[in-house]
Amino acid sequence: MRRHSILDTDTVLSALRRLNDLSGEVMTLIVTDSDGRLRGTVTDGDIRRALIRGTRPEDSVSDVMNRDFTALNHPEDARAIRAARARGIRLLPVVDAEGRVERLIDLTRQDTVLPLSAILMAGGKGERLRPMTLAKPKPLLEIDGRPIIDYNIRNLARAGIRDVSVTVRYLAEQLEEHFSRPVCGIDVRCVREEQPLGTIGSAALVKRRSAFADTLVMNSDLLTNVSLEEMYLRHAEEQADVTIAAIPYAVSVPYAILSTDGPRVTALSEKPTYSHFANAGIYIFSNRLLDTLPTDCRTDATDLIEKAIADGMKVVHFPLNGTWIDIGSPADFRHAEELMRHHRKWLA
Repeated sequence: MRRHSILDTDTVLSALRRLNDLSGEVMTLIVTDSDGRLRGTVTDGDIRRALIRGTRPEDSVSDVMNRDFTALNHPEDARAIRAARARGIRLLPVVDAEGRVERLIDLTRQDTVLPLSAILMAGGKGERLRPMTLAKPKPLLEIDGRPIIDYNIRNLARAGIRDVSVTVRYLAEQLEEHFSRPVCGIDVRCVREEQPLGTIGSAALVKRRSAFADTLVMNSDLLTNVSLEEMYLRHAEEQADVTIAAIPYAVSVPYAILSTDGPRVTALSEKPTYSHFANAGIYIFSNRLLDTLPTDCRTDATDLIEKAIADGMKVVHFPLNGTWIDIGSPADFRHAEELMRHHRKWLA
């Protein structure tokens, strides 16, 4: 944060030098008073316009700074961050109740800051991908030189999600070694699943480090550019207990289908196609629902969701636009490799 901060009593010339040192980064300085309170922002454009007006290099930065700035009072205000990003703001300060700058959000490096914890499920054996998974867990198989799971960690980092856990079982020590160092700037915790607990049960083993009300849970072997921001905003707007990412899935019937009323045929549909939404393996759960998971028996995600529906909780779906590949077979793996060879920037 210090590289982007300058005091309001510093000179215009010192601001120019500081901006010059930021070459390759966001060319904006945050101006504060001696107590760290936010006073304004300054860019080289602000200084250029001030010099044209007659400002001298030895004058104070406070004479050239922009006082019409945007700041956040809460770093996890996803709607405010999206609005700032739409206005072209690239460096967003977060201030406390007294206006002191607590942190800076670089919107060139991340898209938002979502109030979510995240759990990635990585305990499966990946049997359909054998022999590739005989000596390496599926999440660590590489696509275009990067482990599959790291694409998902990068997506979490872009969404500003820092409380990330990975549940592991099969060849767990390899995943634990992989995450012994930060990945994409995130200190990922590995949680061992000593017995098979199903597709969601191991979430009960994860101790949350944040006070957030919701947790993103997803399979670790997906390759997707799902907008976690849009998914979270849907979850928040609907005040949902569960939000399920869903992919369109069409079923074509190669026969003429009869509509009947008793023995009577009322209509005939030739080779119809039916459209459905399929579960994409990405969820946002309220923590109060996750807290009901047992730790000593198997629970699949479908079991937990059906329980939520039966208990009258609100379950909604989020249609997933973009790319989604469940890397469950050699054909899926080859498809993912081909995609990344030709579209390397699609997950950037």
